[in-house]
Amino acid sequence: MQLSPDGRLAAVVNAGWGQNSVQLLDAATGQLLDTQVVPAAWAGLAFAPDGRTVYASGGQHNRVHCFRVEGQKLRPDSALVLGTKWPKQKIGVAGLAVDGPRNVLYAVTREDNSLYTFDLKTRRILRTIKLPAEAYGALLSPDGARLYISLWGGHAVAVYDIARQQLLPTIPVESHPNDMALTRDGRRLFVANANSNSVSVIDTRLGRVTETLNTALFPASPAGSTPDGVALNGDDTQLYIANADNNCLAVFDVRDPAASRPLGFVPTGWYPTTVRVAGAQLLVVNGKGSISKANPNGPNPVHDDGEKGAGYIGGLLGSSLLRLPLPDAAALATFSAQVYANTPFTKAREASPEVPAGSPVPQRVGEASPMKHVFYIIKENRTYDQVLGDLPAGNGDASLCLFPEKVTPNHHALTRDFVLLDNFYVDAEVSADGHNWSTAAYATDFVEKTWPGNYSGRGGNYDFEGNRGEVAEPKDGFLWDYCKRAGRSYRSYGEFVYKGKASVPSLVGHFCEGYAGFDLDVKDVDREKVWEQDFDRLVAANALPDLSIIRLPNDHTYGARKGQLSPLSYAADNDLALGRLIEHLSKSPVWKESVVMIVEDDAQNGPDHIDAHRSTAYLVGPYVRRHAVVHTAYTTSGMLRTLELILGLPPMSQYDAAALPLWACFTNKPNFSPYNLRPATTPQDVRNTAFNAPARRSLKFDLSREDAAPDLAFNENIWQAVRGEHSRMPAPRRSAAVREAKQNEAEEEDED
Repeated sequence: MQLSPDGRLAAVVNAGWGQNSVQLLDAATGQLLDTQVVPAAWAGLAFAPDGRTVYASGGQHNRVHCFRVEGQKLRPDSALVLGTKWPKQKIGVAGLAVDGPRNVLYAVTREDNSLYTFDLKTRRILRTIKLPAEAYGALLSPDGARLYISLWGGHAVAVYDIARQQLLPTIPVESHPNDMALTRDGRRLFVANANSNSVSVIDTRLGRVTETLNTALFPASPAGSTPDGVALNGDDTQLYIANADNNCLAVFDVRDPAASRPLGFVPTGWYPTTVRVAGAQLLVVNGKGSISKANPNGPNPVHDDGEKGAGYIGGLLGSSLLRLPLPDAAALATFSAQVYANTPFTKAREASPEVPAGSPVPQRVGEASPMKHVFYIIKENRTYDQVLGDLPAGNGDASLCLFPEKVTPNHHALTRDFVLLDNFYVDAEVSADGHNWSTAAYATDFVEKTWPGNYSGRGGNYDFEGNRGEVAEPKDGFLWDYCKRAGRSYRSYGEFVYKGKASVPSLVGHFCEGYAGFDLDVKDVDREKVWEQDFDRLVAANALPDLSIIRLPNDHTYGARKGQLSPLSYAADNDLALGRLIEHLSKSPVWKESVVMIVEDDAQNGPDHIDAHRSTAYLVGPYVRRHAVVHTAYTTSGMLRTLELILGLPPMSQYDAAALPLWACFTNKPNFSPYNLRPATTPQDVRNTAFNAPARRSLKFDLSREDAAPDLAFNENIWQAVRGEHSRMPAPRRSAAVREAKQNEAEEEDED
């Protein structure tokens, strides 16, 4: 959102999964004046200095939309074109700034990492300058001498000298700089750092940071506040900061350039992305609105080119505008109390999670656990009902079960021999962020703001598993980075490994080279054989790592594609591999000190009668309760918190720091009995033979990488491959909230 130079109007760009648009609002009342639909948009937005034109980013369509402001209407004008749209050219328009006296527009990009300068008379590109990293925002100094560019992927602000048409030395800030605000005299620049819970205050004359403001609710908090919007009030005395993941504004008194002072917090809607000051009021845009929505009518129809169903989760997240008077001290005190009441994260919970004394899961980081080796298995994309909906002991719907006990006997046996979790939810919103949540308990602002373009078919770089570099990663890294800092040994089997190479530096030398990553042409049973050989070698050498991260991806399946293994055979292969792995481990010398944790990276928004985020999760080991059913609501972050406590790792984000550990699934009376493999009861070599409508649709899916296929359409494809060409997949269900049952009321007694 940007305000017109006279402050009367506000322009808003909507760049989510659904319909993209540029809107014009009355800044004083919030009244919507006009909406212009555009084929693609993103965060860049600027008024011309005379207020007569609005320029908006065209995102991956690689253009800048232009609109004349005529009264209270937007009139489309010819666009400024940077290149042909994705994927022919990968440019990605981000921040915009207009230089009125020179009659030029500056556009920075996040794919080809460049600064484009347009002549607004001829509408042609005057010059293009390469930037050091992916860019986010562009802000012109009041005197028009310099352009400040936040380098989203470079923890720095680039400075462009306009007269000399060259870049000056960058100014280092913290991780993921995005939105910026300048004082009226241009002497101080405020830069939001989404990945660092901070705002950097830059003295533009000195060209360096003179203050860093902590925007989190508590000092020294882990990642998870995600500041991504900043605004100054009219006299530059107060700074308002949008904390996207804390759902609040942080407010600072910034009158003293050497000693800014925190004033409090203001509650907002869900994931605020922009804050602006319009006269005596605050305007806040909440990127995800106020609440999740149900989709009782389902995501019908599903088109072949992406997630086009009206009930798809990306389309259920609607934005909202919050308007309120600039708060005085009394209002800030009340607002701050509400913000603290809202947050599930506290420093006390971070230091001492809710684990009772005597549990094999430590109460605090650094305390000893009898479990010395964690085997963390990450699978792909199933809801609870799709696999375990046929279990009478759990809260399942057998009509939604695609892979019942006949197909997955070992998955079912693990829930009977150990713990059945029927109220477990993945944190991932969609497939794109699944492996980030599963290994970092966090989705960065980059992930949140780029998956909608990719999933909607508008374009964008999908790779969020290491190959994008710094811009796609949490500031302090992933599980393996935390192990490295804590002196814990670790080894990856296919996770963040692509074509035999580690995709992040900290995994170099810490992965099994013969173990295949995501590749549907490799059977999971063959992966398991490689793991067995490597495991036996490490055990014999007394070199078994503390943490083994093991990828068993074939429950993803190939859908209905002709000639490929059927979904049932893929699921059976995945089941047999898992059973063999656990049996082999349970009959090894290290079983007495081991625990196995199994999650799906995401639920792929599939059918489930409770919620499309409800998924399967399993715990296996001597210290895991036997023959138990636990109904407590748990999450991916809670699983990670449990893993961290066992290995002595601190939380990676505010999400796992606040999450409930799965201590109720453990016992301090170990049972060292081994697990006995259940033989396969479904063939693992049956291939799809029909070339029907689902098979033809499956040809359009990109299955070369995990989760690259549109998840809703692919889910329906799997459903029809199993249930028949003309069967209709039930609509995914979305719950606005999940009620956490009390531990003592939620658990059934052990059977033995």
